[in-house]
Amino acid sequence: MSNLIDDIVVELIKDIKVLNLGFRGVYLFGLFVDGKMHKDEDIEFVAIFDKPIDKVNREQIWRVIGKIEEDFDIYIDLHPLSLSEFKSDTNFYKYVIEEGIFFNSESI
Repeated sequence: MSNLIDDIVVELIKDIKVLNLGFRGVYLFGLFVDGKMHKDEDIEFVAIFDKPIDKVNREQIWRVIGKIEEDFDIYIDLHPLSLSEFKSDTNFYKYVIEEGIFFNSESI
C-alpha cells in the first residue's frame, strides 16, 4: 500500500477514535485497495461502530473527514455503520468483507 494511503488510514482511525463513539475500525474498499492513488476518485471506507451513529455524532465524524480531506487533498466516501447495520445490507457487506481491507482501531 502507498505511504499516503497508510497515512490517511492512520489519521482517520486516530481522529475518529478520540470521539469515543464505540469505534471498532475501518474497511478500506474500492479502487484504493490496490494501494495506489487514483486521481479524482473517492477513497471508500466503512467505519464500524458498536451502535448506530446519531445525527450529532455523524456531524462530529464529518468534521474529522473534512479535516483529513483538506490536509491530504483527497476525497473520502465514509459509511459510518454499526456492525448490525453493516451486516443487514448483505450484498454490500459481502463485497466489502471479500474485497476490502480491515484496519482495527486498536492497532493504531
